[in-house]
Amino acid sequence: MANNPPPPPHVVASPPITPPPRPEKRPIPPAFSSPSTTRFSPQKPMDSNPKDHPTQPAFSSPITRFSPQKPLDLNPKDQPIPHSLPSSATRFSPQNPIDSDLKDQPSSSMRSPYDNHKNPQDPSFLTPPRSSSETVPMTYRTSGKTDSPISQFNSPPAPPVFSSPLRPAAAPFSPSPALPQPRALLSSFNFAGSGGPSLPTSSLPIHSNGGTTELQTDALVNSNDSVLSGASPHVLFSAHKVLKQKKLGSIPSLGFSALVSPGGESPLGSSQTVQHAPHRCVNCGAYINLYSSIVPSSGEWKCIFCKNLNSSNGEYRAASREDLKNWPELSSPTVDYIDTGNKRPGFIPVSDSRMSAPIFLVIDESLDEAVLQHLQSSLHAFVDSLHPTTRIGVISYGKTVSVYDFSEASVASADLLPGNKSPTQDSLKALLYGTGIYLSPVHASLPVAHTIFSSLRPYNHNLPEVSRDRCLGTAVEVALAIIRGPTAEIPRGSVKRSGGNCRILVCAGGPNTYGPGSVPHSFGHPNYPYMEKRALKWMEHLGREARLCDTVVDILCAGTCPVRTQVLQPLAKSSGGVLVLHDDFGEAFGVNLQRASMRASGSHGMFEIRCSDGILVSRVIGPGEEAPSDAIETFKDDSSTCIQMLGVEETQSFAVSMETKSDIKDDHMLFQFAFRYSNIYQAEVSRVSTIRLPTTDNLSAYLASVQPEVATVLMAKKTLLLARTSSDALDMRVAVDERVKDIAVKFGSVPGKSKLHQFPKELSTLPENLFHLRRGPLLGSIIGHEDERSVLRNIFLNASFDLSLRMIAPRCLMHREGGTFEELPAYDLAMQSDAAVVLDHGTDVFIWLGAELATQEAKSAAALAACRTLAEELTEQRFPAPRILAFKEGSSQARYFVSRLIPAHKDPPYEQEARFPQLHTLSREQREKLKSSFLHFDDFSFCEWMRSLKLVPPEPS
Repeated sequence: MANNPPPPPHVVASPPITPPPRPEKRPIPPAFSSPSTTRFSPQKPMDSNPKDHPTQPAFSSPITRFSPQKPLDLNPKDQPIPHSLPSSATRFSPQNPIDSDLKDQPSSSMRSPYDNHKNPQDPSFLTPPRSSSETVPMTYRTSGKTDSPISQFNSPPAPPVFSSPLRPAAAPFSPSPALPQPRALLSSFNFAGSGGPSLPTSSLPIHSNGGTTELQTDALVNSNDSVLSGASPHVLFSAHKVLKQKKLGSIPSLGFSALVSPGGESPLGSSQTVQHAPHRCVNCGAYINLYSSIVPSSGEWKCIFCKNLNSSNGEYRAASREDLKNWPELSSPTVDYIDTGNKRPGFIPVSDSRMSAPIFLVIDESLDEAVLQHLQSSLHAFVDSLHPTTRIGVISYGKTVSVYDFSEASVASADLLPGNKSPTQDSLKALLYGTGIYLSPVHASLPVAHTIFSSLRPYNHNLPEVSRDRCLGTAVEVALAIIRGPTAEIPRGSVKRSGGNCRILVCAGGPNTYGPGSVPHSFGHPNYPYMEKRALKWMEHLGREARLCDTVVDILCAGTCPVRTQVLQPLAKSSGGVLVLHDDFGEAFGVNLQRASMRASGSHGMFEIRCSDGILVSRVIGPGEEAPSDAIETFKDDSSTCIQMLGVEETQSFAVSMETKSDIKDDHMLFQFAFRYSNIYQAEVSRVSTIRLPTTDNLSAYLASVQPEVATVLMAKKTLLLARTSSDALDMRVAVDERVKDIAVKFGSVPGKSKLHQFPKELSTLPENLFHLRRGPLLGSIIGHEDERSVLRNIFLNASFDLSLRMIAPRCLMHREGGTFEELPAYDLAMQSDAAVVLDHGTDVFIWLGAELATQEAKSAAALAACRTLAEELTEQRFPAPRILAFKEGSSQARYFVSRLIPAHKDPPYEQEARFPQLHTLSREQREKLKSSFLHFDDFSFCEWMRSLKLVPPEPS
């Protein structure tokens, strides 16, 4: 029976783009020479005064070459191998893969249940068939290990030992340091059904297929026998049960939502990997899963959504129900389908194909000397950390674009292009078909790269930072043209894909003020609003062009100059990248530069959502946009919601809001989430998670199934979506207050004759987390500049559950004797003068040393070292990498720490002891000393805030 398609949900994303290009064979470049290109090398000493350098020649030709540096005395065996080619030869472009003429190997229509049933943790490789008569089974490598050298930025000492906290910590506050990894999600949560008996299998009705064959009831066998409902590490629901009553289930203050992540590697036992295309319902497009009913005699299966009977070509024939469990897709809630033969048959990846994908550094050269020195140090360390097979390119930009040539072994030589306009076809031809090498493997060009970084010179004109000319847009255009290669002359729909996603890493110290996509130096410019609107559209278009080339643009900004994030953000977002702000080009910048280059990413991603009848997807928040009709596979009765992903990163997530259409009569609701994308090996991946949740008409049972931390993150994402400006943030603080009051009125109670509402005890941690949200950096007033709030907001809306939760509610850990740490509530009562405290707030980690401890040099040094080790362990895999600040009690920087803690010192002693049990370990003198150390200010404590809303503060959990 056909389902009427629901109205399309509100997808929070950009307008649709054209579908991805289809690869074609690369044509032979036309015979071309560039007589107008001039080369010269004045070979000035590196330490000479910049004023002594000759004036740059005018742009009489498309490209002018210069080499301002004296040749270095290198040992001949240390020099990179030259890559020069004869002028008559066609230039080889290393950024384009070699066409393969291998054909797909034929596969049998019958598949044993034991075939391709691989452990996802097995670090194996894709191998091509040996011959036409002998076929080697394909195995998929899912191990995240690489053979790259360990970077100096990512090698913290061994983790410190944790002690058991006095107050039992909530589930997400696990001591596990791997916060953003899906593996940590599985270990930190108790999913529905994990501690009790399995849900009963619902019997399916008799079904007739086209009215020709009537199936007997006992012919249908449900493939799942005792599978845990909702046990998928990639899908987190706000509640593990669904309310049957539409009136209660659709209350917006609490709502019903899910947080879905594409994830990386699947935790052991949480998913299975099979190497064939998935079986899908021919009627609605749903995927076969562990809840599908099977006809063992014929292998036919029934769709769980539209009840259509589908053929499996005899694949699922089985003698008994137990035999059906041998198929991974019929026994696991999450299945990864890997299809390696669609786009690149016979493709043999190296140990990690992301290593050979190009990385282009686009560097701002309009920097002061002190700032430039920090940047040079970070760039030197970054290039040393890269894998030897990684291809790297370097471009600098100011008023002109300098494209550095790696064929010059002893000097920093570059081609100059004007920055006031987009590069012309003639100038690009001279680059692409000339003798210069602009992308080169690290093992062949490491000395040249260090020479280039050392040759950068500070800005030598007397202009403020914000007024300096920067042609960032033109520089990114040139980098894209080089990555695309000579195939840029072919129609854009025929661009050949490179092996793995390419990355452009922009190191910016100021706004884009020159050339395409630029804005005026001053906000007072009479045409500023118009020019800003035009720049936003151009930047978004450039980001989409990058996405068509499978290139991600990450923009890493640093310094004190405002960078106009509202103009740069569309470029990063549309390409699937991120924009991150740093205080300087120091350690945190270097760590993010390294982690950005190493992120495993996919391309051409699609996100599909299917729900049982009665559930409507109302909104999707995340890094995507509504998929265009020509990019969606069409099925007769497909009522799914389809999102086109801007990028595919394992630390991303989508917040899916759902509503009930009417009262629910079924005992279970089914949800299916599917991610389809091309991975770094250019294999087609379909990760399908199918979840079954029980329904209930008991309000207490529903509230007990609510996951407060997950619900907090989902509420915060919906709130932050509307907080685009500082004035919007003020309105959203009021909205948070109203949400908390509405939950207490609708789901709470009024104790005795009190006029205050009691918050539901099952949700006791929810209001405190929301209180952190309204006073923290996302909505509060502790952020100094609107650029910072805008960047944090965009990171939060796309972040995974772990990072999102940390950005809302900080984690507080107090150092103890012996190097152990005690986890405490994030209250200012933790500011004890004889202790050291670590506060993890997602994008910032603070280390606070008490004044009394700071006077003891040996103890404070040991405590500081232990705290820094802990901070590095907690954030080892996090992107963006947070800044780590350490300071003493009473210092000016300590305000960053104090402003993020709840001022519980204003509460009565009995409430302090109830919510902060560690106070019981203090003597009377210590408590008096702690009390006298606080300064008076007007901020509410959590209990005061709850009473101001006419609510009773919930009992601590």
